[in-house]
Amino acid sequence: MSDKKHIVVIGGGPAGCVAAERLSRLGFRVSIVEKECELGGNLNNWDRLFPDGKRASEMVTKLVNDVKMADVAVWTDVEPIEAKRVENGFTILLSDKSLLFADAVMLTTGFAPFNAIRKEEYGYGIYRNVTTSVELENMIQAHIVPDTVSRVGMVHCVGSRDEKCGNMYCSKVCCITAVKQAIELKQMLPNAEIFCFYMDMRMFGPGYEELYREAQERYGIKFVRGRVSEASEDSEGRVAIKVEDTLVGRPMRMKLDRLVLMVGMEPSAGTRSVAELLGVKTKVNGFIQGGDPHIAANQTNVPGVFVAGTATAPMNSTDTLNDACAAAFQVANYLNG
Repeated sequence: MSDKKHIVVIGGGPAGCVAAERLSRLGFRVSIVEKECELGGNLNNWDRLFPDGKRASEMVTKLVNDVKMADVAVWTDVEPIEAKRVENGFTILLSDKSLLFADAVMLTTGFAPFNAIRKEEYGYGIYRNVTTSVELENMIQAHIVPDTVSRVGMVHCVGSRDEKCGNMYCSKVCCITAVKQAIELKQMLPNAEIFCFYMDMRMFGPGYEELYREAQERYGIKFVRGRVSEASEDSEGRVAIKVEDTLVGRPMRMKLDRLVLMVGMEPSAGTRSVAELLGVKTKVNGFIQGGDPHIAANQTNVPGVFVAGTATAPMNSTDTLNDACAAAFQVANYLNG
């Protein structure tokens, strides 16, 4: 038995992989527990990243290879079903009946996409040509976007900044995802008209504003400030929408070949269940409550339990990886006294 202190990282997405790799290289014994059959988390469902168009698969490959090179133990197809605080750490019972002892625990359980069925006015799950941004990303990844599509509408803030859904926060990445996907659709379908219906364009990251301008100036993407209030399906399967252009103060009606709902982030089921198992506090919105947001954001109310990435709040991939690095050093400081 190694005398190295052991850290269990729950969640094998980007944050979990980076935190585990860094902690291992800092001299700790590390195990990743991942409920899916492979590492990578939500990144596995992406084609290209913003703003530079890097292939998501390249990043996943690098993350997984770094974990292997750092000699991190990886448990897949399992999840924690019981966790107890003991004198010097934690015992964690997994769904395959394995029992792990951890000197510290890192929660990197990620996020879940908002379920668009909850926004009934858009007809998701009812009209065949209403889809989500996640499904569109899968279609782009598989190169199966129909060439018969000539007009596409993209609705921002679906499930975010929405009091009726109980999600008052901004999911941060929806606007830039819409810009990225609109450009990709235009590249695949040069003659298509693409409309983005938004409340506010939030281009917060490096290169985002430039990509937004490129979408307008080079690709002719049309951005309409207004919320879609109604969607219906005509006899040919096209989606008829109503929207008010608030910049010019007039209502619009149009028919689309496809309506894409830019769904936001919510806490994953794994985030909720693990927080309950370990007695970790969550925010009103369900994400895990960290410590002081300036100097201890990765700490939780339970000593020895840390958190990183989108288990705490919506983030883009860059901020997720940086947050995981910061969390790794906080764990190291804790275990080194």
